[in-house]
Amino acid sequence: MRIRSCLCSVAVLASTSCLADTAAAKRWIEQEFQPSSLSQEQQLVEMQWFINAAQRLQSQGVRSIRVVSEKIDTHEYESATLAKAFQEITGIAVQQDVMPEGDLVDKLYAAMQTRQHTYDGWISDSDLIGTHYRMGAVVPLSDYMQGAGKEFTNPGLDLHDFIGTAFTTAPDGKMYQLPDQQFANLYWFRADWFARKDLRERFKARFGYELGVPLNWSAYEDIADFFGNDVKEIDGRKVYGHMDYGKRDPSLGWRFTDAWLSMAGAADKGIPNGLPVDEWGIRVASDQCTPVGASVARGGATNSPAAVFALTKYLDWLKKYAPPEAANMTFNDAGPVPAQGQIAQQIFWYTAFTAPLTQPGIPAVNADGSPKWRMAPSPHGPYWKTGMQNGYQDVGSWTFLLSTPPTQLAAAWLYAQFVTSKTVSLRKSIIGLTFIRESDIKHDYFTKNANRYGGLIEFYRSPARVAWTPTGNNVPDYPRMARLWWPHVSSAISGEKSPQAAMDSLALAMDDVLADLQRTGMRQCTPRLNPQRDPARMLTTKGAPWKKLDNEKPKGETIAYDRLLQAWKEGRVQ
Repeated sequence: MRIRSCLCSVAVLASTSCLADTAAAKRWIEQEFQPSSLSQEQQLVEMQWFINAAQRLQSQGVRSIRVVSEKIDTHEYESATLAKAFQEITGIAVQQDVMPEGDLVDKLYAAMQTRQHTYDGWISDSDLIGTHYRMGAVVPLSDYMQGAGKEFTNPGLDLHDFIGTAFTTAPDGKMYQLPDQQFANLYWFRADWFARKDLRERFKARFGYELGVPLNWSAYEDIADFFGNDVKEIDGRKVYGHMDYGKRDPSLGWRFTDAWLSMAGAADKGIPNGLPVDEWGIRVASDQCTPVGASVARGGATNSPAAVFALTKYLDWLKKYAPPEAANMTFNDAGPVPAQGQIAQQIFWYTAFTAPLTQPGIPAVNADGSPKWRMAPSPHGPYWKTGMQNGYQDVGSWTFLLSTPPTQLAAAWLYAQFVTSKTVSLRKSIIGLTFIRESDIKHDYFTKNANRYGGLIEFYRSPARVAWTPTGNNVPDYPRMARLWWPHVSSAISGEKSPQAAMDSLALAMDDVLADLQRTGMRQCTPRLNPQRDPARMLTTKGAPWKKLDNEKPKGETIAYDRLLQAWKEGRVQ
């Protein structure tokens, strides 16, 4: 525990906060936590509540907590700055470890299985919601806030202000996780290049339609070909029509599990994830909860024509239109590459990388600080239909295990509320651009500075944001099933297997996990595999798994970015 800068008597400690704590809160509010959706007076009241709650925990012996999160800018800010602020204000020390997401998921899964206490709190994706609901190892926050954690739940938490709680709520109607940061994968492009009259004329002469934001994968491919093979150089530098990553690494799995198959159109209609077949190709029974298979033979879509098409296009574009080094990059390696100024567009770009692309002086930013790039909804594949999931949104969320000692759990819950509080969240949103609160998105700061973020603010203020969703409830064991993807996709990248063979192997492996879960049982909605049938007879035109299209490359379609932006401003998805 830190040394206080003032001395307090035992009587004072029992009744009110030490003045040094209040002074620390005031200092942090004035020097760091501005702007805020709260007034400074309201911020101080909120911090006083944290001080008082922390004193109750200190009286029970709590001196420090240890929490963990994945490696992105938002969590680096929490670890380096907010943990220090929390300690100075409350007297409870925080160690917030930051690590690659794959390592975090493995550690969390091990703790869930063994019921061992390793961290007091975890920030993990809401992609695990189906696992948390079925395994019974995670604290249902809805229950905790009304029960054991009631006295440590901030009266100003305002859950209705959070934009992602629908994604952290399971089929039982309970919220299992508290959103800490959110980001979507969108289409990214160099708006300055797309606006050039000479390039627009050349593109239309070759393809017969306007150069603009692609609405389908055909247009994306045409634009990639145009910049890579027609334009070739801009301002004396080699340019590429596409950017991606392909290293044999766990992050390669996210490239596909984060809704790539549904962007191609492999899933069923239905927001957030497609029912009965979701974006991983997993089918659930009529109860909308019991997984019954991933392979086409069992009614799933993981190895369906649309899924194979999705993998095929990924491979084609990576090899034909991306920089040669992209094939050996991970998620973290590839994210900042567009900032270097040689990429024309990227179909699958995470907005978590927005902050690095706004830095003054980089090739992708104008001299006045405005971006040369813009973001828009990613185009859809030929199997996609209106009413399907539009794309993926990551919701990194505070998660607490039942194996955590009660006082440590309460202290970690206190810290989780601190880093998501209205006092702190707007400043954190400015740093990391991973919005969690409606009040932050609508704040005057982002109204005045929207032009710095290339469409991100307009996207999050529009109804479009709810059509970009995390992995859903159909996935019963995210850690085990997510790790299947990257080895099988890698076998297609290396040429060891064809796209069809790779997806066949993946679907079989997913069915094997479902079968194992069926044997061992789960607390709720245990998988029950459908019998295998002739895959050819399972394909239909009425729902997933969809029958193979005769023409998988229809004519390219684009839209002017200004029209798209106006639609968002008017409250339309597109």
